[in-house]
Amino acid sequence: MRFKIFGLLFLTFVFSNKCIAQKKSLTQKADSVIRLMTLDEKIGQLNQYNDDNQATGPVTIDNNKIDQIKNGQVGSLLNTIGSERTRSWQKLAMQSRLKIPLLFGQDVIHGFKTTFPIPLAEAASWDLPAIQLSARVAATEASASGIHWTFAPMVDIARDPRWGRVMEGAGEDPYLGSLISAARVKGFQGTNLGDTNTLMACVKHFAAYGAAVGGRDYNSVDMSERQLWEIYLPPFKAAVDAGAASFMNSFNDINGIPAVANNYLQRTILKGNWGFKGFVVSDWGSIGELINHGYAKDAKEAALLSMNAGTDMDMESRAYKNNLTQLVKEGKINIAFIDDAVKRILIKKFEMGLFDDPYKFSNNEREAAALNNPAHIAAARSMAAKSIVLLKNNDNILPLSKNLKKIAFVGPLVKSLLQNKGFWDVSIPTVDSNFIVSQWEGLQNKVGPGTSLLYAKGCEIEGDNKAGFSEAVAVANQADVVILSIGEKRDMSGEAKSRSNINIPGVQEELLLFYIHGGLEVKLAMPLRMYYLAIITPQLSYR
Repeated sequence: MRFKIFGLLFLTFVFSNKCIAQKKSLTQKADSVIRLMTLDEKIGQLNQYNDDNQATGPVTIDNNKIDQIKNGQVGSLLNTIGSERTRSWQKLAMQSRLKIPLLFGQDVIHGFKTTFPIPLAEAASWDLPAIQLSARVAATEASASGIHWTFAPMVDIARDPRWGRVMEGAGEDPYLGSLISAARVKGFQGTNLGDTNTLMACVKHFAAYGAAVGGRDYNSVDMSERQLWEIYLPPFKAAVDAGAASFMNSFNDINGIPAVANNYLQRTILKGNWGFKGFVVSDWGSIGELINHGYAKDAKEAALLSMNAGTDMDMESRAYKNNLTQLVKEGKINIAFIDDAVKRILIKKFEMGLFDDPYKFSNNEREAAALNNPAHIAAARSMAAKSIVLLKNNDNILPLSKNLKKIAFVGPLVKSLLQNKGFWDVSIPTVDSNFIVSQWEGLQNKVGPGTSLLYAKGCEIEGDNKAGFSEAVAVANQADVVILSIGEKRDMSGEAKSRSNINIPGVQEELLLFYIHGGLEVKLAMPLRMYYLAIITPQLSYR
């Protein structure tokens, strides 16, 4: 009898302990892991590497990446795509002593397989539910491909069109930018971070990157406190209020202090005044670039300055991996800063459910279904329609009459495929150009049986060859209406794509003028590229 009572008491004790364990907060769970970690394992969580297949920055050759992951010296990988590949990397992490799962990050900027208009075009719609749905669709597709974390949204206010990254944000207005910032965070993260159709958002670039002097990417920023708070910080605060999981700091300096080592931005404002509970990741190699700024003499000092300023994770520079241990031993970095950074990262891994199931986002069946969902294409088409800005519609020429007999479709972008995707599109090995509909094919699918299409390229996007002008005018002279499709290549705007001359490149504007001087009335000239907002008439051109 006594034995049975003891057995009952024992079972009750085990059951109640299990209930208590289930009720542990995310902070308590992270703390319980941290207590088991060596200093090197802690620093490993602060170390992010690029996958071997792709790169979005200068590549560092590392022949023992696999061993480092097995030894718990890597906390995250970026540019890893696909359920099979992410699963294979995660299996290596599960061979580490504490089996702490990896986070997989990717630049999912305006769609994953299903490409949406660039963020600037989406902002032109002023349609917040549609913008949120765009991020929701991207999250559904990317998370099904094993990705946990997107390096988006970019919420930098941009007022200099020469800056290449204007395409990636919401434009010049802090109010609209703040609304879109919150909408995109909510779209990526859904209602419950950790659901298998969610992505952790990473709000970038903190801060004032869009104010780079002269519109030159990576350049210095010089501004007053008032301008910083009134113009450039509001979209970041909106993202914090929306529950953003992470932030990325910027390449630039502000008033002489690089953002990655800026204590005021990261510890005073973000983690202090705003109470941000997520973690901060550097941009690609930006901790090491403190040397280029002339702000640190070497990688060791760069690591010291960045950690003390509040940068939690080092993307690709290896400054943390190679120097933090020694800096802690020398007493130059308080171990409390290391523990705080590790805790912020581990909490998100717990919140994503990766400790319970490291492979929960790497599911082949879910991936196949998500990447072939007709509803996603419908959402992208709707967003594209809403993002078009009609500047003029003289004589109500739009919509085009269905009674037209001949339409001349002229320009170097008419039959292009890849140019339609815009910068920062995601390159997926399983997706080829058959997934892309050219402007020519799209119009073919819309015109009635009594309408024929005529085509002339006219010229290239770049260069000064005008040999095709005469053919283009000859084709146009046969038609009832001419659609002229001109503009930039997909990679003429984006990171490291700043331009001092923002006119339409090559001789494309001269092609338009050639029509005018040839006596042909050009009633409609409309680039259909989703990422190039323009209606071009004989009188004016807008970028």
